[in-house]
Amino acid sequence: MWTKALAVGIFGIFTLSGATCGKETPEDATKEKEGPDVQLEGVDTKALTPREKKDWSKYVSELLAPCSNVPVPIAQCVKEKRDCSKCVPAAKYVLKGVKDGLARDQIEKSYKNRFDADKVKNVPIDGSPAMGPDNAPITIVEFADFECPHCAQVVPLLDKVLEDRKNDVRFVFKFYPLPGHPHADIAARAAIAAWRQGKFWPMHHVLFRNQQHLEQTDLDSYAKELGLDLSRFHADLQAPETAARIAQDKKLGEDVKVEGTPTIFVNGRLYDGHQDLGEWIAMDLAFLGVSPAPGSAPAASGSASPLLDAGATPKSAPKTDAKDAGAAKK
Repeated sequence: MWTKALAVGIFGIFTLSGATCGKETPEDATKEKEGPDVQLEGVDTKALTPREKKDWSKYVSELLAPCSNVPVPIAQCVKEKRDCSKCVPAAKYVLKGVKDGLARDQIEKSYKNRFDADKVKNVPIDGSPAMGPDNAPITIVEFADFECPHCAQVVPLLDKVLEDRKNDVRFVFKFYPLPGHPHADIAARAAIAAWRQGKFWPMHHVLFRNQQHLEQTDLDSYAKELGLDLSRFHADLQAPETAARIAQDKKLGEDVKVEGTPTIFVNGRLYDGHQDLGEWIAMDLAFLGVSPAPGSAPAASGSASPLLDAGATPKSAPKTDAKDAGAAKK
């Protein structure tokens, strides 16, 4: 039941704050002064809500164009048709971040990771296990742990990308067993031992399919199934060179700031999962001025990031780090 005190109190809130639904506040007036929504040729913003259009317009009017020789905001770069072919893709990249509901700091971080030249790292191949053409314009390097559940979830998704882009992509595997996974090291050793007999990729897939069964007897069974020489397999499993290979990859991972698994680099740039991997590769090919090789499938349109599909919390790539590796097993 309404009381006089309650009615007076509510009236006081309205009169003191001036806040009512539909009534313009000073904050609203300030927003109106931000200017009209930005319209850019080649960028479709119809799917954005009014608030998203305001946000996107603000971001592309403030973030610098991705070409270092064009020191103007993205929007100005597009409107003035500056000499930077990355400006329209950059505007679309920011648009996707807004549509996905990313916060301003997330969009800025992802944008810089995707386009800043200083974010490209030197990730040596060093004779690592690889598939795909040696001269492929795109090189994907994955640091992975055979006992990491997120790495296992990514395997079929990477397989699909490699099948669709088999003439454009070379895939390189790096061993990065985490200390919180008790079978990760011996599984990595088993993969290297199989590699010595030309069966790395078959063993790679068997290990990821059987993450709950990585005891020595299990590994021996897999080696037999793959037709490996078991005596040689055991010798290579324990060889100092095998341990050195793992240590080498671990050191490289530390140098390039690997924080968990899977960590994926595409032509030296960290893949952060905020763009479908197929679209990421298509964009890189366009930046390189390379048409997809015959036999390569077009990039999927509008699909979610493979890493996000793999079971991560939305807007973050799934990873297992040294701290939560044990928890990931449970």
